[in-house]
Amino acid sequence: MTMKSLVRAGIVAMFATSAAAQSILTAETASPNSAPGISIISLSEAAAKEGVADIQVTAGQTLTNSVQNVAEGKTDIAAAPYILPFLLSRGVGPYASLGQETGAELAGQLAALYTYRISVQGLYAYDSEGISGWDGLEGKTIFNGPPRGAALTNARLLIRTVTGLEEGTGYTGVQVNWGQAVKTIQDGSADAFVLPQAFPDPRVSAGLASGNMTVWSMPKDVFESEAFAKVAALPGTVPVTIPVADAGYGDGVTIVSEDDMIRGPGTVGADLVNVSMEFDTAKALTAAFINNIESIYHAKAPFMPGVWHGETDPALTDMCGNNPVKYHPGAVAAWEEAGYTIPDCAK
Repeated sequence: MTMKSLVRAGIVAMFATSAAAQSILTAETASPNSAPGISIISLSEAAAKEGVADIQVTAGQTLTNSVQNVAEGKTDIAAAPYILPFLLSRGVGPYASLGQETGAELAGQLAALYTYRISVQGLYAYDSEGISGWDGLEGKTIFNGPPRGAALTNARLLIRTVTGLEEGTGYTGVQVNWGQAVKTIQDGSADAFVLPQAFPDPRVSAGLASGNMTVWSMPKDVFESEAFAKVAALPGTVPVTIPVADAGYGDGVTIVSEDDMIRGPGTVGADLVNVSMEFDTAKALTAAFINNIESIYHAKAPFMPGVWHGETDPALTDMCGNNPVKYHPGAVAAWEEAGYTIPDCAK
């Protein structure tokens, strides 16, 4: 056998041995340039680096379906805003066809490895549209998310809370799948956009190719109102305040705020697994995440250092309370071995 053949055979054997030593897991997530998308993709990289598992990621999925797939054992891992397990546990909204009993059983099969802030819901528009802000949305056409799922539900709720307007009577809603979002933003299909945002947001940045934009903070008086307090009490929603200076935008984006702070409802969630996942696997996956937060997760996009990866404070994670999801026991072990405190109500 030639040296080239020996080297080739050695490489094949090495990969075969590596593959045999690692688990093969499946994962579903949202668009690859979003916080959930990057989080799952980063987990696959961290798991491979640490020799834990080979994770086959399918991006661009509707997370409503992904959550149910994990609960039913069809997929190993999924990104999920916490409002979805809550709705599943009650068999309502997108899970109404399952009924309360089945929905509750499925929700009980979900467990978290780690949490993060998925987005902050907000309003933006092209300057050329002449939108005055939240007070200028009546009668307008608004792109407010995909045809179903948490983003659309949250956008409708936010518009109602700030303006009192309902879709269909106060404004016209436009919904498209996330894969068509940037095209829809750029092609003039809508006058304004009420969508999940990161800071800086990739969709806003891409949209600048078609003109300058303005981003509006949620009005301070509404943010501090009892009506918004009820919104913030929903599972998977936390009030977020970010300095305008930390938004990360450059030329082409104007941010309107009363006091140089961006306010809005933050959507939080987790990368979820089934409770039946082996203790050691869940622990190793979580440890791989903890070990690579800065080197992999934060390095993937400009907005990733600000999405609260590595936080365990319930005020930021929205664990406990009405949220039916707890940490997987293996995840708890990994967090505690790394020196973090996990509240008992989240175990």
